[in-house]
Amino acid sequence: MNKLFAMFLLTFCAGLAQAENVVSVKALRDGVPLDAEAAVPEPHHWQADRNTIPRQYVQQPPLIPHAIEAYSINLKFNKCLTCHSWTNYKATGAVKISMTHFSDREGHDLANVAARRYVCTQCHIPQMDAPPLVENDFRPVRALTPHEAE
Repeated sequence: MNKLFAMFLLTFCAGLAQAENVVSVKALRDGVPLDAEAAVPEPHHWQADRNTIPRQYVQQPPLIPHAIEAYSINLKFNKCLTCHSWTNYKATGAVKISMTHFSDREGHDLANVAARRYVCTQCHIPQMDAPPLVENDFRPVRALTPHEAE
């Protein structure tokens, strides 16, 4: 029993010594606390001009030009499809979902949206006028992106 206690005490002391050497992690918010009263950026409603924010890289999923807070996406229902499905897009004036959403990972064409593309918000996010959380100097490859009219 004494040996067991001695091993526990030794392990505990080693853990304390190691805890002193822990490096603190710098969060993206840089120590600024979350403020429930802070203003949340408004989504841009650029429905009339869907190309206001250009895509930054080839194959980037388009941004959502409207609010989606109340949208439900679950196993039985996907709110996005009420407007963007191939059945409804003309009546609603929405963009129809791409053919790429109808193939599985093996490349087989499906009659319905593939499970891997069913949760729209995995790839598509609302457009926001918000500053970036992390500074970066990313630039798209000019040879692969459309050029501005000169």
